[in-house]
Amino acid sequence: MNVPVWVNGRLLDPAEAVVSVFDHGLMVGDGVFETIKCVNGESFALTRHLDRLRLSAQRMDLPEPDTEAIADGVRACLAAAPRWPLGRVRVTYTSGPGPLGSDRGDEGCTAIVIVGEQKPFPATADVTVVPWPRNERGALAGVKSTSYGDNAKALAYAKQRGGGEAIFGNLAGNLCEGTGSNIFVVKGGRLVTPTLASGCLAGVTRALTLEWCGGTEEDVPLSVLYDAEEAFLTSTTRDIQPIRLVDDTALPVAPGPITAKAMQVFAERSASDLDP
Repeated sequence: MNVPVWVNGRLLDPAEAVVSVFDHGLMVGDGVFETIKCVNGESFALTRHLDRLRLSAQRMDLPEPDTEAIADGVRACLAAAPRWPLGRVRVTYTSGPGPLGSDRGDEGCTAIVIVGEQKPFPATADVTVVPWPRNERGALAGVKSTSYGDNAKALAYAKQRGGGEAIFGNLAGNLCEGTGSNIFVVKGGRLVTPTLASGCLAGVTRALTLEWCGGTEEDVPLSVLYDAEEAFLTSTTRDIQPIRLVDDTALPVAPGPITAKAMQVFAERSASDLDP
């Protein structure tokens, strides 16, 4: 089944859903995006994701996206798609067609919604710490930008070494995030996640985990990850995933009691409110 794609207000067959080769999302990565989980055909935390899309666009100095129109596009795509047990919505918003350089054009922005099935993640994660730090002081720090070259290279590096996710430190030597995930560690019985000042993305699942399960935001030395009592990843499509292995270091238990409780609470709360 070909699920329609929404492009700038039009619902199109995938074969007809095209954008200009001059679009700066393609040319220079000048855009932002969101990935939204859907469960049995219903989106999860759509309002939070579109709020973050708007914030990312603002921080990129892009025109404000029409999030009401995009939300309609999400609903239209989901209505035409199978009711997969688990799916994902990709919303992409770029500066639109532009010249052959970094200067932006004046033809207007491009907004796209695509829906697809999502395969469940493994019960536990093996992660690989990569040698390239996040720049917590960079212009794109904390922005969900389409400039994803760093992440693609890092994830390939991790997978070549048997990892399912790559973990970044930052320039200060602190723990930061994964390529598509936030990270929590348990140390001394306390649940801790890096601060947003570390350069990590303000993940929607990260925020809900802090609200629903507790935890503290602190600067965490990267080395803590190797001797954590427990650790887990959070992301839109994985929810909470325990970490089993960090490089060649096995953590004591996956999931540990704090992680298992967080998984239970998150599952219950997210099932009871699809737009928290």
